[in-house]
Amino acid sequence: MTAPNGSLLSAPPEVRGKRVLVYSLGIEGRDLAGWLLANGATVVISDTRSDEALAAAGAHAPRGVLRLVSGEPLLDPSGYDLVAVSQSVLRYNPALQRARELGIPVTSQMRLFMQLCPGKTVGITGSSGKSTTTALVGGMAREAGIDSIVGGNIGEALLGHLSEISPDTTVILEISHTQLQYTDRSPAIAAITNITPNHLDQFSWDEYVGLKRNILAHQRRGDSAVLNADDKTSRALMASVKGRLVRASILEEQPGPGAWVERGEIVVRGDGRPQPVLPVEAIRLRGQHNLANVTMACAIASEAGIPLDAMARAIRAFTGVPHRLEVVGSVNGAAWVNDSIATSPERTIAGLRAFSEPVVLLLGGRDKNLDLDGLRELARSRCRTVVCFGESGDLFCTAMRGAVADCTRVNTLDEAVALAATRTAPGDVVLLSPAGTSFDAYPNFEVRGEAFRAVVRALPGFTEEVSP
Repeated sequence: MTAPNGSLLSAPPEVRGKRVLVYSLGIEGRDLAGWLLANGATVVISDTRSDEALAAAGAHAPRGVLRLVSGEPLLDPSGYDLVAVSQSVLRYNPALQRARELGIPVTSQMRLFMQLCPGKTVGITGSSGKSTTTALVGGMAREAGIDSIVGGNIGEALLGHLSEISPDTTVILEISHTQLQYTDRSPAIAAITNITPNHLDQFSWDEYVGLKRNILAHQRRGDSAVLNADDKTSRALMASVKGRLVRASILEEQPGPGAWVERGEIVVRGDGRPQPVLPVEAIRLRGQHNLANVTMACAIASEAGIPLDAMARAIRAFTGVPHRLEVVGSVNGAAWVNDSIATSPERTIAGLRAFSEPVVLLLGGRDKNLDLDGLRELARSRCRTVVCFGESGDLFCTAMRGAVADCTRVNTLDEAVALAATRTAPGDVVLLSPAGTSFDAYPNFEVRGEAFRAVVRALPGFTEEVSP
């Protein structure tokens, strides 16, 4: 099991009888701990969050864990045989630097899964759109009756599903840049929806692009890379593709295999002539960004051998993923929309562009050190009211003032909802599209979105499921 200089393991570790330190008790940490325990390891878990924060996140140590150390810096790895790390722990964390100094091998959930998975893997990453694209490809596989599993960053405990996966199973993975910190395998079909500035509070731009590129780095000649031809940074990666290059575009026909929009239809081409999938007007998702996501999903599905009719049925039925332009309901004629997954200005811009109605925009959370100029200019024409909340409320409010006549700063999301309810008129859209992470007040964007739903549903006059 040894690896020189604390390097990442290139093969699954033999863990029986070994002492393993797991960093973080999130979904990945619990999945890692469960797999390690089932394979005979002794497991200690270290998480910097307090017991109260862990309980609020529903994070409980699996039965059999020797010890959980919480509310203090990550444990020193000295004396352990292996460190197993969740994606939330970045590769330059001092605890991992210490492991490298001590020569203790390191692995991660995604790394282990890719090493152990016997099925055909489809991996999807990108700065935005990867959740929608992954969920839609999963729906297409189900419509086709293909034995498949959807997981990864979308929230599944991957290692716990290994026993369900055979060589005939198609495994469809959403993979984040932080998961790509630790991988040494690439999916058989690797897709990048786009690469735009994001997470610059964690990595430099070059580091961030390098992490996204890592999904392609270990591909072989018989593998496929599906790239967005409309995205400048993704196009630059095309020259480094080792296997079959597949392009997706909503702007123009592409050479070779791929998917694009032509005369109001999505069409795909495998190895033959272009074939229509369905009319663009049949897509139930709003916005050009979602047209791009659907087109990318068709390109991926074609490479995965999913029939055209199954693609079309899945698209017609697909209404999106939770917390992404999710209509919660209506209050006095104004629609309330949950876009909590929008944790960057770029995602908020895409959300705003999905609506022609006047928007009351809720911005807030924790800033990622990303440029706000584009959001400010779009808000000038799309928003008549902006309510800013949370840790970066002052930053967002300063950026919006002068562009939007009515911009107010409050402390919490609950206060933002209460204030927005007094500023709406019939026909408005109240859009929670925060442009910041949830980590100032919530463990993840899902919990923030759930909190938004709950407080909106408690407003006087609320009614369910009214499309904006």
